[in-house]
Amino acid sequence: MKIIFAGPSLPDAASLAGEAVRVLPPATQGDVLAQVEQGANVIGLIDGGFEYAAPVWHKEILHALSLGVTVLGAASMGALRAAECHPFGMIGIGRIFEDYRTGRLVDDAAVALMHAPSALGSKPLTIPLVNVGATLDAMADSGLLAAGLRERLEDAANAIFFKKRTWRAIVEQCAGIVEPDRPQLLVTLLSNSIDQKRIDALELLKAVQDARDIRSNADLPWKLHSTAFRTRSAL
Repeated sequence: MKIIFAGPSLPDAASLAGEAVRVLPPATQGDVLAQVEQGANVIGLIDGGFEYAAPVWHKEILHALSLGVTVLGAASMGALRAAECHPFGMIGIGRIFEDYRTGRLVDDAAVALMHAPSALGSKPLTIPLVNVGATLDAMADSGLLAAGLRERLEDAANAIFFKKRTWRAIVEQCAGIVEPDRPQLLVTLLSNSIDQKRIDALELLKAVQDARDIRSNADLPWKLHSTAFRTRSAL
């Protein structure tokens, strides 16, 4: 059985996954463990809850890995957990994972965004910092940003709470721009916007689709010690 946990990073995951991959809502604490106990052989973690529910616990990922389950992470909560658990065998995918793994990104708030409820398709409503960074990098490389403007835009984005961060809010808060230039800058940002979370999530989905639906028997260089984590009420 193959599972992916997806939400605003890949709202259309169910229509893209195919019959061999089951798509579940963003994971919270205990969800990975539950799928392992139900027979999952491959688990792709993209999105996860964090604000109103306890997030996916590292120990349940390690438990899955200790049983030979292939666990992959990308884009959002998956990238965070993969950066933390890749030394133990979790597979990280995409630019966002690499940025966390190498220390280019440190703050987990860089992947946070506000989105519509699942009943309305989990559509992203604000812009996460990882998408801001990817967009500004590409525009700077293409010569679309004047000297110093990239840094000012990034500073403005960092100063805005994730539930209020939109391209319009970033442009309005950016220092050093004369008012007549703001509308055109907004148009340029919108037309060149890069959804890095979606790019990474699609890469993970492809990896899950291509993975063998079987648990590995490979010996691990570490041992998961028995603790009381599986009996905790939250799980």
